[in-house]
Amino acid sequence: MSKGNRKHSSKIVDGLEQAPSRAMLRAVGFENEDFNKPQVGVASTWSMVTPCNMHINKLADSAVKGINDAGSKAVLFNTITVSDGISMGTQGMRYSLVSREVIADSIETVVAGQGFDGLVTIGGCDKNMPACLMAMARLNRPSVFVYGGSIKPGKGRTDVISVFEAVGKHSEGEISDIELLEIESSAIPGPGSCGGMYTANTMASAVEAMGMSLPNSSAQEAISKVKLQDSMDAGKAVSKLINLDLKPRDIMTKEAFENAISMVIALGGSTNAVLHLIAIAHEAKVNLSLEDFERLGKRTPVLADLKPSGNYLMSELIEIGGIVPLMRMMLEKELLHGDQITVTGKTLEENLSDTKNYPKDQEIVKEFDDPIKKDSHLRILYGNLAPEGAVAKISGKEGLKFEGKARVFDSEETAMQGIMNDKIDEGDVLVIRYEGPKGGPGMREMLGPTSAIMGKGLGDKVAFLTDGRFSGGTHGFVVGHISPEAYEGGPLAFIRNGDLISIDADSNQINVSISDKEMKKRRDSWEKPKSNEEIGVLGKYRSLVTSASNGAVTTKN
Repeated sequence: MSKGNRKHSSKIVDGLEQAPSRAMLRAVGFENEDFNKPQVGVASTWSMVTPCNMHINKLADSAVKGINDAGSKAVLFNTITVSDGISMGTQGMRYSLVSREVIADSIETVVAGQGFDGLVTIGGCDKNMPACLMAMARLNRPSVFVYGGSIKPGKGRTDVISVFEAVGKHSEGEISDIELLEIESSAIPGPGSCGGMYTANTMASAVEAMGMSLPNSSAQEAISKVKLQDSMDAGKAVSKLINLDLKPRDIMTKEAFENAISMVIALGGSTNAVLHLIAIAHEAKVNLSLEDFERLGKRTPVLADLKPSGNYLMSELIEIGGIVPLMRMMLEKELLHGDQITVTGKTLEENLSDTKNYPKDQEIVKEFDDPIKKDSHLRILYGNLAPEGAVAKISGKEGLKFEGKARVFDSEETAMQGIMNDKIDEGDVLVIRYEGPKGGPGMREMLGPTSAIMGKGLGDKVAFLTDGRFSGGTHGFVVGHISPEAYEGGPLAFIRNGDLISIDADSNQINVSISDKEMKKRRDSWEKPKSNEEIGVLGKYRSLVTSASNGAVTTKN
């Protein structure tokens, strides 16, 4: 093939002076003819760290075959992943969001360093998925994302969230030690991402709506023939993209991000999508902000009755056709930009032209005249507690307003102790602070405390505020990403036990009932808490990371 198809690899392997490079590549399997082919990196997030990614080596092999069959030369490499579900509630969780940046950096490093002309990335867990897209956007070389796929349900339609909530039920005496062990032992039966519309499935759906994965990629079970085929097809698609010189930033336009946001809302997706989509847009040099979520949320209903707030699992949505019929429904209502180009080389509308409707008897995806919620469940709140914004997940089942007295904790651990020791009363507003991007550092997810609250039967009786994050599996009256964060002297730092806090998801306000004079008095007397001098990756992260309202990124445009 011509150098036009080898914009980057030709600099690595062409010419007499590059004989040492070719010698090294021959040792890893290159033949003479391979030096004239575009090189495509396959970034695999395989590991035995988590069930989300334990099967991805097989998907990577399938992608390699697809690339090679299409006339390019695949080069497989690995990057890391960490498991939110395993580290949740511990200090290890501080590394979760940090890993997003590490993974993006590592993919960029290998692809740019080795001169790959194209890229396939395969992600299967909450942070490695947006990391893959961030790297693609930075590199801006023809690329396709492959989702690792969703897990099969556990016994009795259980999943990892069932285990977290079982802990709260156990502390209330509702279930025995043996019953807890039974749930623990059967809830996660094998490979794949957590089975509700949690962060992984949310982001997979957003990426498909954005146009960066093949149609149906987001709605396939991890262990399935169709997922292996999806991986192979992605490999073949990259060669086409290289020939077309169609790059990620050609696809990741502002309109493409609007498609992603609208899909997240329609599915009732995770609050983490706000953070991740803003971060990906930052790398793609697209101006995306909290205001875009607010604007699109006013016109986009929640249509899918999916866990955690709803009743159904991703596997059940897959059975009725995945998200493609929903995308067609939304396109017909002009809620998606159909003229956006995708990794197929076709527009979104063209991809959807032959889409079949959902079965008439299905109950998972509602019609527009009978939505789960007429507008977004993701509420962007402002007020004297969140001058730069906060992200709430309000399904409507919890009500749209909450007012109560603050019960303040300076860490997730102390809050969890308070919950388990029955220190939280009906009507309280539980505040967990100093858990933001810099304060943690790392912006931990609060799945342990929120699940314990649910397990104790307080899910609709208390509200929950933090400058940290929430898991995609979290449900209840929760508000996170409060900015500026407490560690940076945001108003959350000045809240005291007993302060009256009001949350209004109609007017999108979050306020504490203290005067400006009192707020200034508390600010003037506040001292930043002493924190251990972080070394290594956490220290780097704290020194570089931006506010959650800006995606908590570590790069500058």
